[in-house]
Amino acid sequence: AGQALRRLALALLAARGAAVSLRPALRNSGTGRNTTAASLAPADASRTESSQGAPCQCEVSNPSWRGCTRTTPKCVFIDLGAADGNSFRTFLTDGYGPVQNCPSGTWEAFLVEANPRFDSPLAQLEARFPNQLVAQRSTAAFACEGSTTFYLDTQNHNTNYWGSSLSSNHPDTKKSGLQNVQVHLMNLNRLLFEHTIPGDWVMVKMDIEGAEYDIMPCLAQAPSASLIDRLYMEEHQPTWSLTGGTKDTLEKAKAILRQRGVDIPPYFSQTL
Repeated sequence: AGQALRRLALALLAARGAAVSLRPALRNSGTGRNTTAASLAPADASRTESSQGAPCQCEVSNPSWRGCTRTTPKCVFIDLGAADGNSFRTFLTDGYGPVQNCPSGTWEAFLVEANPRFDSPLAQLEARFPNQLVAQRSTAAFACEGSTTFYLDTQNHNTNYWGSSLSSNHPDTKKSGLQNVQVHLMNLNRLLFEHTIPGDWVMVKMDIEGAEYDIMPCLAQAPSASLIDRLYMEEHQPTWSLTGGTKDTLEKAKAILRQRGVDIPPYFSQTL
């Protein structure tokens, strides 16, 4: 399965243009980028979040965020739902495209994982790549910052407990007796703003068991979304959303992001 995934990723990369593999796509610039995103975003996005009792509300930007001052471009691999770092290892072995083609021949990775079961292996990876990898452990990706309850999958031993979720509606968390821990929430919009620049080749892998319905409508409104070149997103059930997200709002968000230059190929993560 890993080999098949690798071939699929490389094929998708080639289709984007072999001559520019792992080079940034052209992006819109200026304030018009944000205005367009806001005008196309679902009109009820913020109201839905508030009415469903989400742990916090969509935050597309904040004056307190510090923009990235780096000038040398690189590949930036952002893994939301990083588990033990298996997708990062696939990235290192060219599973998401030839690493040697990264801008300036360098890369940086941010691994975000809520399940504390993976704190130790992620800490080991962080120690192995001290100047290139940041592991946000016991932290869930979301559209704002705060803390919330994270439900554990304790049943699927052979697939890295891949049913762990922010949702108590997930069948694997129900089978596990809704065992839970408290986790931090990180805002993808902030991470992009503070750690990427237009010259980077930015890849986001998103496998977060339903929270994509919470993040994507907010991301589509964020100025920093245009910094993403490719989004690998696995889609789950909208009933696992904390903000009342639907298939329709997800598709609208994907359409907005594509208009803003984000490539979103079909994707399934083999979290093994």
